[in-house]
Amino acid sequence: MNIPYGKQNITDEDIHAVIDALKSDYLTQGPKILEFETAFSKYIGAEYAVSLSNGTAALHLCALALNIQPGDKVITTPITFAASANCVRYCGGEVVFSDIDPETYLLDIDKVRALLEKSPKGTYKGIIPIDFAGRATNLEAYRKLADEFGLWIIEDACHAPGGYFIDSKNQKQNCGNGNFADLAIFSFHPVKHIATGEGGMITTNNKELYKKLLVLRTHGITRATDSFQNSMEFASGELLATNDQWPGWYMEMQTLGYNYRLTDFQAALGLSQLKRADEGLARRKEIAEKYNQAFKGKSFTKRQTGVVDGHAYHLYILEVENRLGLYNHLKENGIFAQIHYIPCHLMPYYRALGWKEGNMPHAEAYYKRCISLPMYPTLTDEEQGFVIEKKISFYETIISNYSKIPDKQIGSYEN
Repeated sequence: MNIPYGKQNITDEDIHAVIDALKSDYLTQGPKILEFETAFSKYIGAEYAVSLSNGTAALHLCALALNIQPGDKVITTPITFAASANCVRYCGGEVVFSDIDPETYLLDIDKVRALLEKSPKGTYKGIIPIDFAGRATNLEAYRKLADEFGLWIIEDACHAPGGYFIDSKNQKQNCGNGNFADLAIFSFHPVKHIATGEGGMITTNNKELYKKLLVLRTHGITRATDSFQNSMEFASGELLATNDQWPGWYMEMQTLGYNYRLTDFQAALGLSQLKRADEGLARRKEIAEKYNQAFKGKSFTKRQTGVVDGHAYHLYILEVENRLGLYNHLKENGIFAQIHYIPCHLMPYYRALGWKEGNMPHAEAYYKRCISLPMYPTLTDEEQGFVIEKKISFYETIISNYSKIPDKQIGSYEN
């Protein structure tokens, strides 16, 4: 029995949707793209959605659309996948890491405020909070802070489609709905809630940013006649008697863009997967609750994900003692847990930019103990029970061995 930490769920309906798209007249940038974008924006509750080749491309285009320039400072968390920070570097900007809240694992807003208050207004350009593990960031609070200091917000919601927080008016605010962040991004990697193989999406309520993103995703090229800059005579290659119709072939590259497009058959898969999104989220919550009950009050578990209103449960994380021992024990039993994440600021690339151990004490302490257990909708009750049993038995063996040592001259693992 091999149990991964995450896994895609491909049904016959998904397969038929992809086959139908492959049999159609379009493989890329056909009607399925807009259909997927429209359905996804409706699901999230945002005005606009732009599909892309992957979540990293989505982050990069957000950075470009918000005009990050060399030297611009942007704040984000060290507990995230590297792309959340790297998108700033792609544009020559400076990443400024700020520590996490040790209870939520999210970017600590009080520490962000402290950073901002240390410097003159205008020092920082934006904030990239992460809905880490599926737990929604309170973006209403971040929006107030951003407005106070003149900042934009990119919400990295890759872990949290279907997640939400409750705002000050007791209203549910979906992750990525655009009510507080300027732009939000999602990933459709196989271990995510919705899988397209590779793929990503940007959502926004800002029409101007939306139009900018459409051009940036396709080489900086536009076919919108109302924005053409060259003359109609140039476009046609000849003088025209009437200047009222552009030739059908004409297009203009007006900015430096990229080929970050999604294919039609990927969009077809995304559409099919989206139909089961709520069902998958409900199952993730069931799995999380079973883990919660199994590990509640157990020795060696320092902290666990817990029950949080609006959590999308992309990951189920424990903080434990003897993390390496547990990881290896699970692996030996066919359970492939994962670690999310090695703190970004301690990756060699960012160390070379001046970051070092001790800069982010909460993030660094979290990394030494964190482990992500299997979490995906097709995880069976039997498989989850096996994971729970192997985790608990590992520590029961340690406790038993510890109790047999006469002077107990080893470090205690108790809480």
